[in-house]
Amino acid sequence: MTVERRASITARAPERVHAATPSARAWVALAVLMLPVLLVSIDATVLSLALPHIARSLHPDAAQQLWILDAYSVVLAGLLVTMGGLGDRIGRRRLLLVGAVGFAACSVASAFAPSAGWLIALRAATGVFGATLMPATLALIRDLFPDRERRRVAVAVWAACFSAGTAAGPLVGGLLLERLPWGSVFLIAVPMLVPLLALAPLLVPESRDPRPGPVDVPGMLASMATLGGFVLGVKELAAGGAVVPAVAAIATSGLAGWWFVRRMRRATRPLLDLALLHDPRFAGSVVINLLSVTALVGFLYFASQHLQLVLGLDALDAALVLLPGILLSIVAGLAIVRPAATRSVRGLMAGALLCSAAAYALVAVAGAGSGWTLTAVAFCLLGAGVGAADTMSNDLILSAAPPERAGAASAISETAYEVGAVLGTALLGGLLTAHHRIALVVPDGVPADAAARARETLAGAGEAALGLPPETGAALWEAATNAFEGGVVVTASIGAALMATAAAIAWRVLPDGSDHRRRARLE
Repeated sequence: MTVERRASITARAPERVHAATPSARAWVALAVLMLPVLLVSIDATVLSLALPHIARSLHPDAAQQLWILDAYSVVLAGLLVTMGGLGDRIGRRRLLLVGAVGFAACSVASAFAPSAGWLIALRAATGVFGATLMPATLALIRDLFPDRERRRVAVAVWAACFSAGTAAGPLVGGLLLERLPWGSVFLIAVPMLVPLLALAPLLVPESRDPRPGPVDVPGMLASMATLGGFVLGVKELAAGGAVVPAVAAIATSGLAGWWFVRRMRRATRPLLDLALLHDPRFAGSVVINLLSVTALVGFLYFASQHLQLVLGLDALDAALVLLPGILLSIVAGLAIVRPAATRSVRGLMAGALLCSAAAYALVAVAGAGSGWTLTAVAFCLLGAGVGAADTMSNDLILSAAPPERAGAASAISETAYEVGAVLGTALLGGLLTAHHRIALVVPDGVPADAAARARETLAGAGEAALGLPPETGAALWEAATNAFEGGVVVTASIGAALMATAAAIAWRVLPDGSDHRRRARLE
């Protein structure tokens, strides 16, 4: 009986038994692949601290401010499934290198954008090329590390870099903005992508689906309409934009999604293998990724404004307040590797997500006006929880997918990340903006044009207050900060609920660790 049970467990874990040990070259290749991971994740949040500087220079309205933050992620999310499937067909390394060139060119152009409209357009173009980078990196890891245990470490490095880059965006922005103009936050793409272009052809082997189907152009267009329409509609509704176009975008997304699913089910070699979503490990991990990134980006959205505009810290000091949380996200992502190999993933994941929920609950209960110490402590809790959860969820996603569909599986994971990034600013950020607009009580004596600017954003209120007599300006600024801080408490309450929901999903659908315990007893 013992021999049969050992054989059964061995049959379910072929990767661990038969895979070859990766060479030192594979680990060096992993380091090279982390360059675009860091860049894309930093690029998603580096504008958090730069936004007040951009607002003073380009004078965007509230909707344009959200678009400056969201255009990149909206386009990225809409194209990830398409680019993941394309990489499976034409070669993941090839797509990675093409995307790196385009990403660098668009980033340099963004640094010199002459207006808010131009910056939004260039951020959207950057998103097109960014969509080629992330699915390729995670899929290439699947080929570089066929052994499950070593791949778990590689995925931990990937997840730690992504979480750290997302969290480090404000720190990088703060360091640059201390001495350089706002355009400098985009120029970091060049020194990070040049080494990739030089070393990836030498170190990273090409990888593709050995039996690729035809390029499904209608399916690609449907996936773009589904994802892009959804995030666009949500963004417009959250920002208080026109209701009819927003609802139309969401309805179009639903119709395109229905047609896309129907087409994928009938295709012999579909762009997206929907059978992957039947695995609760895969589907649950994707949802957890989405909610985790929503919480992380939403926190950074209001924390950066609170630290700079309300507490009066400069960009560098505000970034340093967030630094401990960044470091903890890296440490937690790497430290969870060994426990995840031997213990219940369900319990570990739920605990990590509840840690993140506690971060938001701390802000909601104590109030955002308690000072920078509260922000630092809350971000430490959030960073630790998200860092650990990302490692476990991405390991489950890669393990659940067959090797030849690694690109498509990675694209689904990355789509969840980018939709989460959009929801972080559009949903949580939009709710914060809406609360500020509704709750702001404009003092008597404030001109109509100044009142309108004050209702747009907190930065707009600061500019309007500076143009008024001292007493009137001070009253307007106090009213604006009170409205903003009240919005932070509401937003934090919603963030806590999202992370508690993610923890419940993890406990409900992820493995309970029984396989690990049986294997440990046999060994």
